[in-house]
Amino acid sequence: MAISHVAIMAFERVSRLASIPALLLFAVTWLVGAVQAQSLIRDPDIEHGLRELAFPVLRAAGLNTNRVQILVVNDSTFNAFVLDYNAIYLNYGLILSVESPEMLQAVIAHEAAHIANGHLSRRYENLNAARQKAGLGTALALIAAAAGGGEAAFGIAAGTNSAALRSFLGHTRAEESSADRSAASYLRWAGISPSGMVSLHRKFAGQELLNTVNQDPYMRSHPTSRERLRAAEAFLEEFGDKAKPSQNADYWFARAKGKLSAFIRSPTWTMRRAKEETAQDIRLMREAAAHHQNRDLTKARAAIDGALAIRPNDPYYYDLKGQIMLENRQVADAVAAYGKAVELAPNNPLILAGYGRSLLVQGKTVEALPILEKARARDFRNARLMQDLGAAYAKTGNTGMASAVTAERYALQGRLDDAGIHAKRAVAQLPVGSPGWQRAQDVLIAFEQANKSNSKRKRK
Repeated sequence: MAISHVAIMAFERVSRLASIPALLLFAVTWLVGAVQAQSLIRDPDIEHGLRELAFPVLRAAGLNTNRVQILVVNDSTFNAFVLDYNAIYLNYGLILSVESPEMLQAVIAHEAAHIANGHLSRRYENLNAARQKAGLGTALALIAAAAGGGEAAFGIAAGTNSAALRSFLGHTRAEESSADRSAASYLRWAGISPSGMVSLHRKFAGQELLNTVNQDPYMRSHPTSRERLRAAEAFLEEFGDKAKPSQNADYWFARAKGKLSAFIRSPTWTMRRAKEETAQDIRLMREAAAHHQNRDLTKARAAIDGALAIRPNDPYYYDLKGQIMLENRQVADAVAAYGKAVELAPNNPLILAGYGRSLLVQGKTVEALPILEKARARDFRNARLMQDLGAAYAKTGNTGMASAVTAERYALQGRLDDAGIHAKRAVAQLPVGSPGWQRAQDVLIAFEQANKSNSKRKRK
């Protein structure tokens, strides 16, 4: 079931951070693409809502609020994790499970603490040491464990150095109490009720009594013991709860959760629960999504227009209208809606991608190309965007750039063999040293390194 106009795409290739060892980057690519096959749910409305919730937490943590994204993983289990310094990943199951914005902000604060406290750098160092001792199999298991991979981690680790795996897990578990303490401080500094952290720990109290197979993934990667619950309760008792309710947090929590559930849940469920919304525009937005799921264009359009009547300058509602129109082949109306969304949010990469896609469908490839490139420059994680961009280059006769973009898209999806084929084509056709040639070279290096790692593993 699709979510918004971009919806689901393959999990990103972590990031192009120079601080990440090359082999680790390629190992993550392999793990993500071949083992976990995770995917992201990309939607500008949902991501904006999560950013509104995360902003005070990230600021309290001393992190760059413009750089750290909050991304949604297409996974129904209750889990959250960080893989790099640029994003915090929340499973959609977590977002739909928490009962208050404070609970979600407590999760974000905990993950932000892993970034701010430098835990990622130490994990990379520990990982590199373990890899040298135990080989790539254990390295993959450690990456999976650090990402909350659960069964994947231990499945990959079969037949490898389990002592190295236990050592690495010991380091990561030792960091949890540190992250909890920092998270509690962030919440207090941000004026957010720490009761959300207590509620979060209470939700998983007793998980350690369950068999590992029955434990929630969040419990396995973030061991929520009764000691941690008591620590959170002690913090609440010591500092009290002086936080005032935030209407902004309440609104965007309801909106992000409502938009997500409207495309995840059945239309019948959405129509029934949407009536409980206190914000009329959110109720209408959810109803528009439900009617769209039922392929009732007339009712879907009426509902989203109703939401826009309440919030006439909301780019995300125009974005949803553009999606509804485009998926119902009302291309001119889609272009108009997306165009208005871009006017209101000119630098949002997901909205730009939707606008570029609608222009591409309308046959205006020349107009679409710079818009799609602008979107890609701001967010390389969008595989659907990369597909549209590749098509635009192909239609304009620039086969070299079409191959380069296609290579990047396959790398993004963890399909390095396919990525290598297109990267070679791009390198052969593009001017040496040009931006496209350099991007294709990056992919080609990743492909070659992955092949070397595979060859070494097979020889062992």
